[in-house]
Amino acid sequence: MSAEHSVSSDDLEAIEAQLGRRPRGVLEVSYRSPDGRPGVVKTAPRLEDGTPFPTLYYLTDPRLTAEASRQESAGIMRGMTTRLTADPEMALNYTQAHERYLAQRNEIEDLGTDFSGGGMPERVKCLHVLMAYALAEGPGVVWLGDESVALACEAGLRGNALPEDWPTPEELGVPDYYAQDQE
Repeated sequence: MSAEHSVSSDDLEAIEAQLGRRPRGVLEVSYRSPDGRPGVVKTAPRLEDGTPFPTLYYLTDPRLTAEASRQESAGIMRGMTTRLTADPEMALNYTQAHERYLAQRNEIEDLGTDFSGGGMPERVKCLHVLMAYALAEGPGVVWLGDESVALACEAGLRGNALPEDWPTPEELGVPDYYAQDQE
């Protein structure tokens, strides 16, 4: 499928400006910020030149990518990975989110791999992927992505880059030690 047939030229221009390069394999804008900017795109599992690209959802809004990077630098992933090993319900959600991600990507094109993204299902490796996945699918699908988005809302992005009504860290039960990791 050609990106030009399912994404507007205005969106492609906006995404190019966000990324600083021509976007590749864009199938749709999966999340748009409250201020109207593309924030997450769904990408083809294989780029136009045939290169495999297993990342289904890709974060494009620089405000969101900067916040995901800030959270990663603050060590948030460490606490999330620890919780995966200690909380069977969290681990089950993460495994189910991994399986859903693969199923959706395979509906477009099966790459013959069980690699999804973000370290799923064993560990937390990339908050950019988890945040993009949560925003594309909405709250409740990938809990750790939901938490990353909630922390980004608290960092000043609620209502402009992120939905006004996104659950708060308290509503999601985000551990207090995440705040300590960010100091």
